[in-house]
Amino acid sequence: MKLLAISGSPRQASTNTALLNAIKRRAPLGADFFVFNQLNTLPVFSPDLEGDAMPQVMRKFIDQVALADGIIISSPEYIRAIPGGLKNAIDWMVSRYEVVGKPIALVHASHRDDDMLVSLRLVLRTVSEHFQEDNFLRIPLIGKTPEEVEAVIQTSNYEVDISKFLADFMARIEEIKQK
Repeated sequence: MKLLAISGSPRQASTNTALLNAIKRRAPLGADFFVFNQLNTLPVFSPDLEGDAMPQVMRKFIDQVALADGIIISSPEYIRAIPGGLKNAIDWMVSRYEVVGKPIALVHASHRDDDMLVSLRLVLRTVSEHFQEDNFLRIPLIGKTPEEVEAVIQTSNYEVDISKFLADFMARIEEIKQK
C-alpha cells in the first residue's frame, strides 16, 4: 500500500516533517510510505498553467498523489490559517481527478492550532468524500527538533497511538478499494 505524507511546513527542521518521518519509521510491513516536504518548490497555482502548460515539478507532485492509495497531512498553523504552500498544493489538485475520492487523514504536531484544523478539515471534506475526519492523530511536539520528536515518541505511548492510527487508516483504504 502506497501512502503519501505531505508536510505543510517548508522548514527543513519542521516538527511536522519530523512527525511524518517518525510515523514512516513505524509503518507496518507492506506500507510504501513517502514523505513530501517540498511544498515551497511548487509554483503558485494558475489555471493558465494546467494541462500541457503544467510545470514539470507539478506533474511530478500530481503523479505522487495519483500513485498513493492514501494521503496523510501534517501542517502547522500560520496566522490561524492553512499555510499558503499547503493551500497552493490543494488548489493545484482540486480541479484534477487524482485527489478526488482519495482517502486522506490528518496528523498534528501541536496541542493547539485548532482554527487551522477547522479550515483544513473543511477544505479536505470538499476535496475528497473519503477524508477520514474521525481518524486523527495529535502529538504535542511544538518547538521540538527532529531528534527530540523521535525521543518523545520512543519514550511514550505514542508508538501505540501511531500504530493504531496507521492500522485504522490502512484498513479504511482497503475497505474503500473493495467497493
